[in-house]
Amino acid sequence: MLWLIMSLLHFHSFEDLFIVRLRYVPHPAADTVNRLIVAHNRWPMIHDPHWIGYLSLPLLVLGAFGLYALGRRVRPAIAALGVSLTVTGCLYIGGVFGLFTSLMRGLGDVDPRFTDGAIATYAAATADHGAYGLTRTLAQLALLGLAVQAIALWRAPHIPRWATATIILGCALFLAFWDIDNLMIVGEICLIAGLLPISRELRRDHRVTQV
Repeated sequence: MLWLIMSLLHFHSFEDLFIVRLRYVPHPAADTVNRLIVAHNRWPMIHDPHWIGYLSLPLLVLGAFGLYALGRRVRPAIAALGVSLTVTGCLYIGGVFGLFTSLMRGLGDVDPRFTDGAIATYAAATADHGAYGLTRTLAQLALLGLAVQAIALWRAPHIPRWATATIILGCALFLAFWDIDNLMIVGEICLIAGLLPISRELRRDHRVTQV
């Protein structure tokens, strides 16, 4: 749910939500940097969408272990692989979110006299090649891990097949359209829909073990 809010906050207007591109086109570095310098951090830090995603990562790790608790009873090896990929990917997602939270806040404090240098720094730090591109690629392991965990739950008792299929579809949309926010929103809705019956099963299982 927090990732859905994060994605929605990337849009400046309601109309932008319905402009669909099948290939990610980054905003020009100059536009982004100039807007941040002019804004000069007048909004609270929590209004930065990446900060919301950053704070949510411990919940993603807890959720991964919840899926593992169910999946290990059906397909333990696949469930172990899935949770390992998810947790590993979370480390790198933290790197991606950490980079952008630092850049967004730091650029807001830049003196306008140094705008050209700030633009060059932002463009270099967020280029597809180099450390950022590698970190972003490794971050995708988290969604791959969730898909693997959903496979481990296929035909598990009390978990509908449509729920695991919806999770796999959501992860596939995430991976295929990484950084295309409106299509990632569709993937996030799929994940929420698929995880709801699984969360109910986790609560039911917890009550049973408490008896």
